[in-house]
Amino acid sequence: MGLIEERMSRFQPYTEEEKTLLSRKYTPEQMEAIEAGESSISAQDLAMQGAMRDDEHKLPYISDLSTIDPVIDHPVTPRSRLDPQNRPRPKSEEEISTSLNTFLQNIDAADPTTGRPRDAAVELQTFLSDPRNLFDSSDPQALLEELPPQEPLLPKLSAEGDASTRSSKGSSSSSSSGGRSEEEEDPHLKRLMKQTGFSRQQIRRLRTKSLVSRRVTNQTRMGKIQSIYHLTVAGDMKGMLGIGEGKSAEDGDARRQAMMAAIRNMKPVPRYEERTIFGEVMGKVGAVELRLSARPPGFGLRCQHLIFEMARAAGLGDLSAKVLRSRNKMNVCKATFQALMQQKLPEDIARARGRKLVDVRKVYYGGKTH
Repeated sequence: MGLIEERMSRFQPYTEEEKTLLSRKYTPEQMEAIEAGESSISAQDLAMQGAMRDDEHKLPYISDLSTIDPVIDHPVTPRSRLDPQNRPRPKSEEEISTSLNTFLQNIDAADPTTGRPRDAAVELQTFLSDPRNLFDSSDPQALLEELPPQEPLLPKLSAEGDASTRSSKGSSSSSSSGGRSEEEEDPHLKRLMKQTGFSRQQIRRLRTKSLVSRRVTNQTRMGKIQSIYHLTVAGDMKGMLGIGEGKSAEDGDARRQAMMAAIRNMKPVPRYEERTIFGEVMGKVGAVELRLSARPPGFGLRCQHLIFEMARAAGLGDLSAKVLRSRNKMNVCKATFQALMQQKLPEDIARARGRKLVDVRKVYYGGKTH
């Protein structure tokens, strides 16, 4: 039996017993459609053109979809006990204020279980965490099961004034003295997190450094307007690198603009063995021309300080560079970034030439390449 015949043996027509079982689940019209579909698809075409997987990770394509696979299928949410025709309605401000006034009138009474006076702060937290006080439903018990009590957005308070109370008071006093919280203090960081998708901790772990700083002057009809210019490099030391520019009348604003622009402009840098570049690349911006060359393990970064900082931010450990013409600092940084982005990967060269490329360096050196 050949390979085609072996594959064709997997696509056998339905037997009479299988048709009897299918007729219990489907209507006669659906059975006719199933039989018409089976007759229109040739088993030989499936065997010759289809890709049949025999590995252990293959997906169960032939399935009656009667069971839920936790890996492939979406989880099924249980049906709600609440009546869809009578959904929970948020109470109005007047209803909440009425119930709150009733709660405040009864809070002065002693606790019937302990006989001690109730703590107003704890009782208020309990009142706000109960969804029945904020939503109106025909079935309060089902509402309590669907919306369990949530912790309100209030500081943790206690009657004894323990450490949690003191810490909350200290934090509130410090935030009030500062004027605003950390999130409200820096709206630029919140916007950067939305634009890049990075968390606050990921942004803090990035390596940023201001490479160029100078005072510039713009001549207008109103006179000379002076400002500060910054060029900053940012990278995660794992293959991501970006440069950004910022200009403002204040040094801090210009530095922040350059840093956030560099983080937004981060792009992946191809790295060979995660330590050097692929071959030799050239970069040219304005009158600056430079050449970056790959080097063997242990060579280090032998280049000028601007390229050195950019290589460290990108996670490169073995690199040599030579600036051939002008040494303008701003254009040197831009030419270095341009050269790193213009690397020709061996896979692309092999694909363009229609050849196969095999890296035998590890085999030739016995695996001692790092």
